[in-house]
Amino acid sequence: MTRRAGPFPDGHGPAPVQPAVVRPHLRGAENMRVRWNKISRHVGYALLTLPSALASMLLLPLAVVGLLSVAVGGLGLPLVPRMALALRWWTEAHRRSAAQERDETVTARPAALPTGLRAQWRWLLDDPGLRRDLRWIPRFVGTGLLLGLFGLLCAGGLLGTVAVVAGWPLLPDDERTMLGVPVDHWLAALGLGLAQFALLALLTWGVLPGFARWQARDTLAALEPSAEERLAERVGELTETRADVLDAHGAELRRIERDLHDGTQARLVSIAMRLGVARDELPDDTGALATLLREAQEGTEEAMTELRGVIRSMYPPILADRGLAGALTSMVAGSAVPTELDLTGLRDEGPDRRLPAAVEAAAYFVVTETLTNVAKHSGAGQARVTLARSGPRLTVEVWDDGRGGVDESLGSGVIGIRRRVAALDGTVTVTSPTGGPTVVGAELPCGS
Repeated sequence: MTRRAGPFPDGHGPAPVQPAVVRPHLRGAENMRVRWNKISRHVGYALLTLPSALASMLLLPLAVVGLLSVAVGGLGLPLVPRMALALRWWTEAHRRSAAQERDETVTARPAALPTGLRAQWRWLLDDPGLRRDLRWIPRFVGTGLLLGLFGLLCAGGLLGTVAVVAGWPLLPDDERTMLGVPVDHWLAALGLGLAQFALLALLTWGVLPGFARWQARDTLAALEPSAEERLAERVGELTETRADVLDAHGAELRRIERDLHDGTQARLVSIAMRLGVARDELPDDTGALATLLREAQEGTEEAMTELRGVIRSMYPPILADRGLAGALTSMVAGSAVPTELDLTGLRDEGPDRRLPAAVEAAAYFVVTETLTNVAKHSGAGQARVTLARSGPRLTVEVWDDGRGGVDESLGSGVIGIRRRVAALDGTVTVTSPTGGPTVVGAELPCGS
């Protein structure tokens, strides 16, 4: 028996799949269909811009009337924000249409009024997108009218040419013209009709798509924010994000501090006590076992000391108990150098006014590290700590009357202060001429 050749050793199995062959005339027909769809889309976009541009001509006069109505009985107070919202919807529809014309995507802008009349007017005055919408109106009226009339010329001219060629005997004498030439017999109608149709088809096929895409690009350029505005919006977003991160970081710091204080530290204390009890149960305090127990107990106590230092450097427990003002008051009271504390610029830190935990820890670190340096190196007889909160910034300043001449290149604690503050996008300034005084200042972001 003769076996059939195939991809399997026994000759059985599915036959190899042959690649599909696309005939040239079918490929050309498909390309023509795609091109025709694009031309139809361009024509439709051009024709729609004409009524849109005519309607947009009324927007600026309506805006003026709305603003004038504010002074007449205050009617415009609730009316103008809603007119601005309607304008936003109108421009967003044109942004989407222009993006579709250019095969692009755009991110929808917010189209909702805030709650409250005051907030609505604040939105009117602060939103840069509204100013772009207003500037777009005359720009769109000009380009939209040009594109719409050109699209009407192309599409209407093609249809009109067919109508004139088919029914020129029925037209009045003054309308029997094509390309400015009178039509008085069928041969002239066919010849001139073909010439006019070819010219209009050339404009529709070759010029109209570029004109429509240019107008769409102009609309997008007018309504899209500039590079400076994008940067400002991004900075605003990062500011809000940073505030959220600081809040989350503060909550995490408090949780870790609580877990270490109530969990790990308590277990180390328990281990140290058990080791002490075990040493007491030995008949004598000599021998290898007693030595091991003693070393284990001492090591546990050292670990507890290091853990307390880690907790204080990460988030001092006194900050959680008393807040920044209470913690600094307690710290300044035990300073080796007489120190004055000025908190008049720091607003009340109630439950809703507490600074983010990371900011409190950084400010506390700046003061403690600076006062430690003052006590060790400056020879100062007096120091002053000033805290002030202005909007989204917390300012910390430590002054002393010591000898000055702080040199950060020698490994002073200022380097650690800079790193701690820079992690929160803050700034540190040091003024320390030889002979003093020295002023260490830090600005920390604390706004939400």
